[in-house]
Amino acid sequence: MGNTEAVIEKLLDRIDELESRIAIRDLASDYCHGFDKRDYERFLAIWWHDCVWDIGPPFGRFEGHEGIRVAIHDVLWPAWQESHHLATNHTIRFLDADNATAVCDVDCVGTLVDEDVCQIVGATYYDTLQRRQGTWKIRERDVRIHYFNPVPGTRLASPASS
Repeated sequence: MGNTEAVIEKLLDRIDELESRIAIRDLASDYCHGFDKRDYERFLAIWWHDCVWDIGPPFGRFEGHEGIRVAIHDVLWPAWQESHHLATNHTIRFLDADNATAVCDVDCVGTLVDEDVCQIVGATYYDTLQRRQGTWKIRERDVRIHYFNPVPGTRLASPASS
């Protein structure tokens, strides 16, 4: 391979990594938007069919698309009246061209169905990601919840109703 071909190959690898970083960050955003807006198709689209979503206590561990369905429709959405996720501090490490790990922190504010008080949740998401047939998705997400606390005296309300 000549010098020009080597430079082009290196440049193409760098472009691929940049595009992969954007796609992986979009998965975190689609997770938040899908969950908060109750857009199940958007939420499901970020997971491989053989995924694992380990939310830990008090929610549990869920496997595959059927597990995701159970987690969303039978456990989480029935518990949350509303939620608003904010994901930040994304770090992505490539193991090779088609495998990566990622970490991001998340704050979630919301209201549980049976409580009329604001809840705040702080967690870190540890992801294992794979690119299959040109598409990045989550293979495994390990959620480590740091705190899950009510904010007494605080109610979520839109500006029009306050």
